[in-house]
Amino acid sequence: MTPRELLATAIVPGGGEELHLYSRGGDFMILLDRAELMSTRMTGSEEALAVMTCERLGKRPRQRQGPHLLIGGYGMGFTLRAALAALDQNARITVVELVPEIIDWARGPMATLMAGCLDDPRVTLVQGDVGAVIAEASSAYDAILLDVDNGPDGLTRTDNNRLYSVRGLVAAKRALAPGGVLAIWSAAPDPVFVRRLASSGFRTEEVVVRARSNGKGPRHVIWFATPAD
Repeated sequence: MTPRELLATAIVPGGGEELHLYSRGGDFMILLDRAELMSTRMTGSEEALAVMTCERLGKRPRQRQGPHLLIGGYGMGFTLRAALAALDQNARITVVELVPEIIDWARGPMATLMAGCLDDPRVTLVQGDVGAVIAEASSAYDAILLDVDNGPDGLTRTDNNRLYSVRGLVAAKRALAPGGVLAIWSAAPDPVFVRRLASSGFRTEEVVVRARSNGKGPRHVIWFATPAD
């Protein structure tokens, strides 16, 4: 097997955890310690996060303006590229990425993978904490897509736990426009979190998707939550 090559490292702001960017052959992977957070071999569920969210938005009455999506975590851009492909030119997408090196890697070693998505005129890139962006918003987003951890807990930094708390979920509900969707990616089911979504005023649909775009690989979970009132 071809050995993987360490290309770069980055410290997660506010958390102190170290991310590692590796390459192996034509593939890239980002690890936190020994845990693989994302890889170019596993794109299917991150793409499904965008595609399935856009499908649900498409079922709403047609709006005069295009939808505004908030994507928490650029990662390797799988979700962003899939959203751009699914939306028309009237859409807007705000991408919030906490780790500045992630964007440096996208424009550097992974520039071919980026495929210009960050330079699309529909995209606004914000460097910062998606939780803070959500907390400051009111009826601003038609959809909020979160893929900043491996599930509803603060893996990359403990401050992310507030995203999945009742207080954080209520803030997300307030940030959504009428008929909006909160979509959260997870590597595994979490019944406790589903109950927390309900107690925060959401109706939730849980969808199991495969990690690979060919329908194979591990099973991941996406929760699509809509305000119950």
